[in-house]
Amino acid sequence: MQKFSKPIKVKLLDEATSYFDEIDEKIKAKFFKSFEKVESGHKGDWFKHLEDEIWEFRERDSSKFYRIFAFWDPTLVKQTLIVGTHGLDKKTNKTPKHEIEKAKRSMNKYFEQKKDKI
Repeated sequence: MQKFSKPIKVKLLDEATSYFDEIDEKIKAKFFKSFEKVESGHKGDWFKHLEDEIWEFRERDSSKFYRIFAFWDPTLVKQTLIVGTHGLDKKTNKTPKHEIEKAKRSMNKYFEQKKDKI
């Protein structure tokens, strides 16, 4: 298990929260377990690097794949955040490029808003 210098916390932005609120309770429970594992410093196929700074939480049931896109925010003093941008259900394991681009735009907006608050 990798050790991090600061605790890790998963935070969902509004769009990711809306997605999370709409999914089936069984899938929510799987995502909660994945969040807990990542916050504990564990690695696994439930949290995968996609490209550049974008990652995804990955879950599935018998008919669908579920994803919550995310990025890391290491700028806080006391903890590192993994920020969820949005989610989607899909029938195949392939991740659409436009969803990765959407996550990048959300990440850029997040850091711009954060910079404006300083």
